[in-house]
Amino acid sequence: MSATSQLVMDQAVESLLDRVPNPCVGEELSRVEGPLKVSGMATYAAEYTFDGEALHGYLVSASIAKGTVESIDESSATSIDGVVAVVTDFKAFIRNSQQGGEKKAPTQGVQEVSYFGQPIALVVATSFEAAREGAAALKVEYTQEQGAFDFIAELGKREPMTSGNDKPVHKNNPDEGLANAAVKVDSIYITPSQNSAAMEPHATIAEWDGDQLTLHCSMQMLSSCKQQICDALALKPDNVRLISRYVGGGFGSKLGISPESIAAAIAAKQLQRPVKVVMHRIQVFESTVRRTNTRQRVALGADRDGRIHTIIHNTICTNLPGESFFEPAAISTHFAYSGQNREVKYEMVRMNQVLAGSMRAPGEAVGMLALECAMDELAEKLDMDPIELRKLNDPAIDPSKGIPFSTRKLTDTLDYGAKHFGWENRHKTPASQREGDWLIGMGMASATRNNQLKASAARVTLTPDAHAIVETDMTDIGTGTYTVLTQIAADMLGLPVSQVEVRLGDTDFPPAAGSGGSVGACSSGSSVYMACKKVRETLAKALGVEEDNLTLQAGQASGNGMCKTISELIQENVVAMGQIEPGKTTKQYTQASYGAHFAEVAVNVVTGETRIRRMLGVFAAGRILNEKTARSQCYGGMIFGIGAALMEELLHDPHNGRLLNHDLAEYHVPVNADIPPIDVVFLPERDPYANPLHAKGLGELGISGAGAAIANAIYNATGIRIYDYPLTLDKLLDQLPAL
Repeated sequence: MSATSQLVMDQAVESLLDRVPNPCVGEELSRVEGPLKVSGMATYAAEYTFDGEALHGYLVSASIAKGTVESIDESSATSIDGVVAVVTDFKAFIRNSQQGGEKKAPTQGVQEVSYFGQPIALVVATSFEAAREGAAALKVEYTQEQGAFDFIAELGKREPMTSGNDKPVHKNNPDEGLANAAVKVDSIYITPSQNSAAMEPHATIAEWDGDQLTLHCSMQMLSSCKQQICDALALKPDNVRLISRYVGGGFGSKLGISPESIAAAIAAKQLQRPVKVVMHRIQVFESTVRRTNTRQRVALGADRDGRIHTIIHNTICTNLPGESFFEPAAISTHFAYSGQNREVKYEMVRMNQVLAGSMRAPGEAVGMLALECAMDELAEKLDMDPIELRKLNDPAIDPSKGIPFSTRKLTDTLDYGAKHFGWENRHKTPASQREGDWLIGMGMASATRNNQLKASAARVTLTPDAHAIVETDMTDIGTGTYTVLTQIAADMLGLPVSQVEVRLGDTDFPPAAGSGGSVGACSSGSSVYMACKKVRETLAKALGVEEDNLTLQAGQASGNGMCKTISELIQENVVAMGQIEPGKTTKQYTQASYGAHFAEVAVNVVTGETRIRRMLGVFAAGRILNEKTARSQCYGGMIFGIGAALMEELLHDPHNGRLLNHDLAEYHVPVNADIPPIDVVFLPERDPYANPLHAKGLGELGISGAGAAIANAIYNATGIRIYDYPLTLDKLLDQLPAL
């Protein structure tokens, strides 16, 4: 039986990681699972094999965007060689994916069609090719209805959103403050729908053993996904197991269950065979989740000296009828800058388009494209340096809640970035620096991302031969979780990393927060920390010393002049559970990570092409657990920012809602040739109010504000300010200066 060590974050705590000898945490340790991945030995969801050959399922997608399925001619598919069955369940199949962290099933019932591409049936065959052919041949009769496909045409039907991912705020007199402001900006920013475009498509293999269902899947948050599966299929938790040891990217699209999971489970039960369902890339785009498009009004009012007194940030976004998720675009606006007059408001337009949900840095990713460009525009009207404007309005306490910040190093990141990027060489006058046909410009933006701690649990087993086994259902979606948890356990137990084994991605293990919202490393890492702390208590007792006097190093325990090996202290496995939960510090302090982005661009005066020449990101996010994996996360976030600024845009046909660029050939994401030299710097910081690791979320900080720095650099290069993302060359061409 295992002992449990639990911590509720009700106050600041010390960290044992500050006292360990020869610490591994923070070092640039290469991924411990890296050799498995590069050798093809890491098993992803669709790669599991079984004693009995698995059948292949292929989802059938609706060819209308609004209406009803009247009939399905199964014989049109089953007549094809290799097709075993057409599986339908109009009540139990799920209509769309679920949002992250939800415990209930997503909307079920697929006879009613709500968007083009909605899965309505599953063709099962002995091969993927036969299943795909059968799905293409399946004849479906529909009754079509008029849907909502044109965002602009539907704007008049928007509805207020008063609860959800962020809350509306109206503080003091924002309208009056703006009207009387000595200097102000008031602009509308447009951001398009986007797709996560993870490398690994959504996939599930379902297998039944009597009443026991096992799903090999690609999901980010296993604990809540398991609850969604149970609810959708009316199963008891003890009868469901999810396995997701390696996930080939998610970026929010795999936070909740998606349609293939329930379809595979129903088909496997009906056919008494394992069934594998892997979404085609087009289906990933059409029937999983998108980042919503937004129409944001950002208005700023300031005194002549640059002190901001009014901030308005109102957002209109879209989603399916009945869905409550909206993009919290102003989630950082609440605390980014000072200002006594404040308004945040959200409105929703209901559209017959694929589900809108969380995509990397939901809120900040698109909200800061607007806010940080508005700050740049305000600085110009004030004839003030953009960095100085931000520093002047860096608040001492949260201006919306009136509570202190746990830590806040925004100004430090701005100063460091300005010095190391060479900001003093920036030409203040737009379109005044030229190299042949290229206009050169610099831009910058702040980065802010709220920090959260989620309930998480882990089990640690220490063997007499000084090996540690860490178990939690936490996932690694390419972010380095295996490595970071290895480092934490190694430091806490005084072991080399070669003697630590981390087991993830299995709901038979203790439930973790999962990968999403930049909470994974800190939450699951804290639960591993607490489990190791309990093991340390056992070792201290066996050695006869207080835990505070215990030192663990190289498989030996010492204290008060005594020293023994692990094998001398314990004769059987020591098993401990660790649990972490958010507490009072979450409400008493505003917790966030901060940074500053800098970009230099060149814009061709003939073609309008933008080339990014270099970027710098400076970040403060508490203790950095692994500099190599952390830097990789920031690289990825900044590249996301490049995509958002210059190219990423889902296009819906306004006549029928159909996606027009539903694959990686036509949905443009940044590739190697698009990426300039990128430098990432971490400033030293510890946050004792966040968790016992003193670390804060980092993964999504890299995207927050990155695109705005590029947009501001384009303005500095050309004198053209664009409010409609992405900033493609056609929006620049007719405004570029003459040769």
